[in-house]
Amino acid sequence: MVEKIEASHPISDRDNPNHHQSSLGLSALTQDQLNTLIAQAKVKCQGGQLPTYIPLLAQANPGWVAVQVQRIQGERVAGGDINRSFPLMSVIKPFVLLFLLEQLGTEAVFSQVGMEASDQPFNSLAQLQADRGKPRNPMINSGAIALAGRLPGKDGASRCETLRQWLNQRSQSQLVLDEAMLQSVRSLPNERNHAIANLLATSGYLDHPEIALDTYNHICCLSGTVTDLAQLGMLLVQDNSMISPEHCRMVNDILITCGLYQASSRFATDVGLPTKSGVSGAMVSIVPSQGAIACYSPALDEMGNSQAGLFI
Repeated sequence: MVEKIEASHPISDRDNPNHHQSSLGLSALTQDQLNTLIAQAKVKCQGGQLPTYIPLLAQANPGWVAVQVQRIQGERVAGGDINRSFPLMSVIKPFVLLFLLEQLGTEAVFSQVGMEASDQPFNSLAQLQADRGKPRNPMINSGAIALAGRLPGKDGASRCETLRQWLNQRSQSQLVLDEAMLQSVRSLPNERNHAIANLLATSGYLDHPEIALDTYNHICCLSGTVTDLAQLGMLLVQDNSMISPEHCRMVNDILITCGLYQASSRFATDVGLPTKSGVSGAMVSIVPSQGAIACYSPALDEMGNSQAGLFI
């Protein structure tokens, strides 16, 4: 919940004397400290909710917690259910944005989506209508669906595979498409996303809404462990000769204001880390010049953010 955010991210909060972490930030974190945080997070996630509109997500154990802290020097500290695989869901959105910035350039991408924060839910149709059909930012569903329409490929499967290979090659992650999760996503009609895609099409921001929706469903079902997610996060942390630093900066700037939906502004004030959450309970935070924090815990608050992830 929003009121819990003030106590979140003790790993990276260097200015709060009540938190255990010293001014050394991620480099000072020990395995024992992380284990203690995970135990505390398990308490925090009690009372969280599982999403019911995707049947397989509703079957997750709300007590699962996995964390990996990846340091820029290459060291890592991890704990909890670290071998458990999960779908990235909306956590894929910043990496779709990064891919398209690299492939198409800034002007082409931001002719399709804006950069402004939204105070509406992530799947708000009213927000899109108020904005005359142009998505407010790439981190809400309308923006991600619009960008899914720009991924190269003839259909959702081929577009997802292109993105998957690109991310794995550059981050050394091992993302796979979770076919069972994809079928679960498809098993219930998502009328809101269909309405969003149709409005995008009539407003001139989407050419083939059904292909874009299928692409969006595919990419949200790319799955991995917290190790894979931490590796992805490092794409936005360190200089990479294959990725433009300017594009990384743009993605991080948008994450600060848009990555946690309505909770973004409060989180930006209290924590100040570029962070993205997903309805699966996945969350990744970027600690500039230090590393990345990846977390998976499926119990969510009322805004769709992982309760344990916000704490850690």
